[in-house]
Amino acid sequence: MRFYHNPRCSKSRQALALLENRGVLVDVVRYLEVGIVEDDLPLLASLEGIVRKKEAGAHTVASLKTEDDVAALLKSNPRVLERPVLVVEGKAVIGRPPEDVLSLLD
Repeated sequence: MRFYHNPRCSKSRQALALLENRGVLVDVVRYLEVGIVEDDLPLLASLEGIVRKKEAGAHTVASLKTEDDVAALLKSNPRVLERPVLVVEGKAVIGRPPEDVLSLLD
């Protein structure tokens, strides 16, 4: 179970606190420091809204035609990843609102 986390983001901190309060152990990935786990790129690229439009820019977002394009962008520029994201057993969810991360715990 991986949690893509930016400690400067309030939503990311809130989602991590929700998981910790439930006793859920996650591998916290500070993606701005270490990048995105290669194996997660296809899954993350398939998520609607995974690219932060403010960070990527309208022109870049408009140029993303395939999931491969999205994966390449996430790999080359992890800053554009919408956060937080929880990855569990081949499924992923964006924690916006933070409570959405709990949907993968059942």
